[in-house]
Amino acid sequence: MRYSVLILSLFIFSCESKAPPALSSSDEKEAVKATLVDMWDAIENEDMVRYASYIHPDFTQFGEYDSALRVGKEAEVQGISSWVADSEGIHTDMISPQVSIRGDVAWLTYYWSDYGTTNGEPFASKGKSTRIFVKEGEKWLCIHGHYTLLP
Repeated sequence: MRYSVLILSLFIFSCESKAPPALSSSDEKEAVKATLVDMWDAIENEDMVRYASYIHPDFTQFGEYDSALRVGKEAEVQGISSWVADSEGIHTDMISPQVSIRGDVAWLTYYWSDYGTTNGEPFASKGKSTRIFVKEGEKWLCIHGHYTLLP
């Protein structure tokens, strides 16, 4: 009996010790920002599979030029894929990011500056944005984006 209790205790201890350590609030905020930076890196490197891995199936967005809400992961990935196919040298910088987290929901507000060429024409824009992320498992997924161009 004593041997069984010892084995059971060791089993429980080994299962508990395998859980990943909880990230601190500042680590989680950095993880949210890093998620968006990696999304942009995927776009810059034309890696739509990696980009799609950060988009929640229920994604929605109000884009800079969109007159209607874009709904769904497939619509988002297709839209970005089409833009990337016609573009070169895309680069985006995040300016003054602010992250707030409540449970498994985070929102990131920031200004952006980007540039590149689309259909052979150079572009550069500046704007402000809010992105909403949800944490599923150990990964932050973008579920909503709202982008506004600045003059």
